[in-house]
Amino acid sequence: MMVARPWLLLLLLALPAWWWFLRHRATRGVVFSDVDTVAAAVRPAWWIRIPTAARIVALSAFIIGASGLRVGGDIIEVKQEGIAIAIAIDVSSSMLAEDFAPSNRLEVAKEQATAFVRGRSADRIGLVAFAGEALTQVPVTLDYPVLERAIAELAVGQLEDGTAIGSGLATAVNRLRSAEGTSKVVLLLTDGENNRGLIDPRTAAQTAKTYGVKVYTIGVGTEGEAPIPTGRGLSGFRYEILPVKIDEVLLTEIAETTGGRYFRAKDSEALSRIFRQIDGLEKTPVRVTRYTRYSEVTRPLIILGLLALLLELGLSATRLVRVP
Repeated sequence: MMVARPWLLLLLLALPAWWWFLRHRATRGVVFSDVDTVAAAVRPAWWIRIPTAARIVALSAFIIGASGLRVGGDIIEVKQEGIAIAIAIDVSSSMLAEDFAPSNRLEVAKEQATAFVRGRSADRIGLVAFAGEALTQVPVTLDYPVLERAIAELAVGQLEDGTAIGSGLATAVNRLRSAEGTSKVVLLLTDGENNRGLIDPRTAAQTAKTYGVKVYTIGVGTEGEAPIPTGRGLSGFRYEILPVKIDEVLLTEIAETTGGRYFRAKDSEALSRIFRQIDGLEKTPVRVTRYTRYSEVTRPLIILGLLALLLELGLSATRLVRVP
């Protein structure tokens, strides 16, 4: 509870004196030798005192209302953290390679990306999918449930096939370019070599550096060979054992250009560790702004005062009319 103008409450101290004055003010009357019988006959009923009590209530309500009484005092916390993150995930057909038991690369990447999102509390995070082209799935947002649904819905075939690393990175950087905050990060996850797109990955990396965007690149895939889809038949994808080709030199150069790091995930557990490591690297202290929200009670008090005043005026003009 809080009072904006406490000095007005001093007026409440005058109300008891006024009440006493009304009850004990001198009145003229006829002198009787025995007043007991007369006193019993003219003793006022309790409802005769209602107008005076109503006036006291009205004045008290008006005084307290004018003092600016506030109640409640809810503590509101606003978390602010200067990190904006864009997660760029490769959805080319090679991400269906089944070398990340018990699932393929894409499903494991989606699981770990979702776990990463759930581990953040006040960061704005966006999602970009890329294959032969790139598309923003979710702009940077604090609406994590929407983001998680978008991650779960990522699938091979949504975009033209291929691996356009430059386009994926450029799209993610563009999403972060106008985002608020001093720290901006791209998590780029791919399992191949740049073979599509009109934007050179190194040019996209320089653009990221210009806008102060740090890029963490993650190469996904085992070393040597892996079962990789090469076509689709009546029963689904056809898989062949093919060499795993990841342009680690390019991914390392992109990361180093922007002040980030390159990671290699050779299995699902390694990918989980990488996401946890990045999560730890990009933690900054959360600034919490606390303020107290009060609710004004001026209006209810004014309404109470008006009702009490109407009660006094109504009774004084009807049932309790004073006769001179």
